[in-house]
Amino acid sequence: MTRRSGIAVGLAVAPCGVALVTGCGSGAGQKPSTGASETASAPAPDYADASNWLSQPSSSDASKPVDVFYLYPTAYMPSDPSAPVVCSADNAQMRSGAKAAFSRTATAFSPLANIYAPYYRQATIVSMMYAEQEPIVGGEPTTDALSAFDYYIKHLNKGRPFILAGHSQGSNIMVNLMADYMKKNPEVYKRMIAAYLPGYSITPQYLEQNSELKFAENADDTQVIVSYNTVAPTTTMPDPVVLPGAMVINPITWTRTEATATASQSLGSISLDKNGYAVLDAQGQPKKVLGVADATIDTATGTLICSTVDTATLDPGNSVTAAGIFHNYDYPFYYFDIRANAANRIARHLANR
Repeated sequence: MTRRSGIAVGLAVAPCGVALVTGCGSGAGQKPSTGASETASAPAPDYADASNWLSQPSSSDASKPVDVFYLYPTAYMPSDPSAPVVCSADNAQMRSGAKAAFSRTATAFSPLANIYAPYYRQATIVSMMYAEQEPIVGGEPTTDALSAFDYYIKHLNKGRPFILAGHSQGSNIMVNLMADYMKKNPEVYKRMIAAYLPGYSITPQYLEQNSELKFAENADDTQVIVSYNTVAPTTTMPDPVVLPGAMVINPITWTRTEATATASQSLGSISLDKNGYAVLDAQGQPKKVLGVADATIDTATGTLICSTVDTATLDPGNSVTAAGIFHNYDYPFYYFDIRANAANRIARHLANR
């Protein structure tokens, strides 16, 4: 079996401020205790129970020809250092944060697809700071995602083409899911339009280990993985989710060259309220903000550089990451670019069926 990816991701935390988009991070920097409460497993969720889904359209509402299967970023941030490293799937604080994350990420796909998003036993951001990351996220969080996806394919998908989407810990888990499920079920992989997995790294080594998978090279290819990690031109620490050799595609031009895409070329960003939800327009849809974020691939560091945002105002840093690591903004900066690109890949996939 393919070795699961190594660094668990836990930086997409609940925003706490008002700006274009906000994401000040958790103050949790203390290593958790090693008591029994951390190792005792919460029950695995039953995905036949609709209450274990953040989003599950009814049969009558699943009217679009394609689906999105989505995994939200880290939302579990216990204030008690003795709390379990992995929470139960019904943890109230985690579920609340998941809803906010859904509004600023997964809704990019809402006009295009039926969105299925399971709740899952999730690792806390604290665990991401230490050497135990791999077995933590490769354990219960990945097990739940595999179980949810298998249930979705067998009972909810009805043979439709689908997009995989995630962010941060959700993208990390999705990397594990693809290496496991797609290898075992190639007929399912044929229905995958694309996997949008910003906030975690895809490396050449991962693709070598999983030769059936491939990284996106342009705006039009399908059955591909899209990934990037957004940072300012200068930071005082490396982005902890960027692995050596991380592959990047520009989410404005959908190219892999180092040519800069200007903020005026972007189709639009979104604003967030103080609770991390997308700010809505008069029609109740995420409000478009133009001219915010440019994008330049730095192949040397494997990052996506955004130079047009005032770091001091938007992302001054916190106890988890330094200023200018725009991890929380991977979707909000390029929200409408992602939506348009997904629509394009859907159209091409359907035309080629």
